[in-house]
Amino acid sequence: MLVVAVLLGEDWNRFRGPNGTGIAAGAGYPVEVGPARNLRWRTAARPGKSSPVLSRRHIFLTAAQEGKLYTQCFDRATGKLAWERAVERPRTEIANRLNHEAAITPVTDGENVYVFFKDYGLLSYDATGKLRWKAPIGPFVNTQGVSASPVIVGDSVVVVVDQWEHSFTAAYQMRNGELKWKVAREEGEGWATPVVHGGRLVTASRGLLGLHAGADGKRLFTLPGLAMAIVSSPALIGDTAYLFGYGVDTAAPFAPRLEKLDRDRDGRLTPEEYGADPILNNVGKNAGNRDGTVTEDEWKIFADKVLGPNALFAVKLDAGGPRELWRYEKNFTSVVPSVLAYQGVLYVVRNGGILTTHDAASGAVVKASRMAGALGGYSSSPVAADGKVWIGGEEGKLVVLKAGAEWEVLAVNDLGEGIYATPALSGGVLHVRTEEALYAFAAGSAAP
Repeated sequence: MLVVAVLLGEDWNRFRGPNGTGIAAGAGYPVEVGPARNLRWRTAARPGKSSPVLSRRHIFLTAAQEGKLYTQCFDRATGKLAWERAVERPRTEIANRLNHEAAITPVTDGENVYVFFKDYGLLSYDATGKLRWKAPIGPFVNTQGVSASPVIVGDSVVVVVDQWEHSFTAAYQMRNGELKWKVAREEGEGWATPVVHGGRLVTASRGLLGLHAGADGKRLFTLPGLAMAIVSSPALIGDTAYLFGYGVDTAAPFAPRLEKLDRDRDGRLTPEEYGADPILNNVGKNAGNRDGTVTEDEWKIFADKVLGPNALFAVKLDAGGPRELWRYEKNFTSVVPSVLAYQGVLYVVRNGGILTTHDAASGAVVKASRMAGALGGYSSSPVAADGKVWIGGEEGKLVVLKAGAEWEVLAVNDLGEGIYATPALSGGVLHVRTEEALYAFAAGSAAP
């Protein structure tokens, strides 16, 4: 499988590219982009928030529309839709509004694609769109919706499912979809996509960083003390992983919710009173006596789960196990994008266009400022190549920076379509998925 090995090491085959770093090789990626600037092609795409992944010839996306879950395949050179396949959506799970039913990014081995829908499970298609296998999984119980993307470890596709209870990691044979192993996890709810280190799976969730054997999923080491709510995925550079997450010093009070929703003033909240609220739904179903009604004691069971540090961490993956190098404690509320570790600098993006750079060796803040002209919300993770950083915003602004601790804005490109997916970089071409389309930008290109 030499082709696959080369692809996995160099190309953008999974969420955030090569082993989830967000960093591409090569040079010549465009800075100024738009309908009339360096556009190679633009192709309409169905609704979804998953990020594009690249095989040798194709680009894969997932989407959801009118009760169906789609896998779309586009020609990498021309952008034309090569094929799309759909399965009926068998269920609808509660999720955060940003966690679209097609938000989980697929993975490819260079020919075949493997897609994971939280409302279905795993499916695999070959390069022509033929269904290779399917492995229904779930339903899941997560207050914000399951969101970790699948990764390839050896000859298997691995999924990490962190939920209210009964969390697990499972590996499915790439060739036929058969379950190879499934291991229970002590972690509760989490949302980060794992990375691979020396054949071992590195996970971050619910206060714990775990190292697991790729061959059987056995937990090898655990480092406690991380944040309790980890949305962003770790960035692994060499033997050091960088990640951040949220926590609180005191549990969120029940009183404000009770005051707002308790129509009959009986001191508790029923399903009729809290409606579609994702957090209260899961508390009612999974805390206390699980009768759907939420009391103050049951709320406290949930609220206590997020007590812990709010910090950016650096963890060294030594042979004897992981150890914390440093932590920078700060309020990272409303941070969805994963940290980018590039050329000795860490980039952390927050809503409002706030970008903070940290020294990767110490965690010290070097610069914290707003990216002028792009002050909206951010869900897409930053990516880098050739001394530049690209950051997509929910308002459709694509910011390009000159990389460095004292970063500077080179361009703010307005695509006019919201960007929630993480861009893909390869061979001098920038691929961007918006709410409406899939774009390919390359220096000197003119749209046909």
